[in-house]
Amino acid sequence: MDMAVESALSDVEKRRLAVTEQFGSPDLFVSSEEHTQYYHWVDDIYLKPLYFDLRNGIFHNILWAKSPGVLGRHRHRGIVTAMTLEGTWRYDEYDWVAKPGDFVKEHPGVIHTLHSDTGCKVNFGLHSSLEFYDENDEIVDIMDVFSFLDLYIEHCKTHGIKINEDLIGR
Repeated sequence: MDMAVESALSDVEKRRLAVTEQFGSPDLFVSSEEHTQYYHWVDDIYLKPLYFDLRNGIFHNILWAKSPGVLGRHRHRGIVTAMTLEGTWRYDEYDWVAKPGDFVKEHPGVIHTLHSDTGCKVNFGLHSSLEFYDENDEIVDIMDVFSFLDLYIEHCKTHGIKINEDLIGR
């Protein structure tokens, strides 16, 4: 005997769920089997895009420093979150070293220099833009979610790889 279960949701809650279903953004699942490759960014640093949130200017990726190295001085104009997956990394300007399993939340506005003595893989969520500075504190580049999307698209075109449009939230 199949009996329908009565929902405990009120009519208002049901109506709000219907609005969410109609207008909300779909959830995202990125399969590791169908995922994109790492692509070269700078020096010995590679990126694996996880999600380009074009509405909110957020870029989720895994940064892979294949060997010890430095990502130049930069300033975030939004919050950045980081979860260390492999290796170690730090900012030259701070006294901590992030190891596998460590979580970092960075607030906007500070200029710092990412350094890895071992190489590393770090899952980053960048909210807003990155400004890169030279030794004279002159801005040499500004990157945002569209800049990183452009790098990914160019990588795919160069290597004959189909662009994974599921990674691009509009």
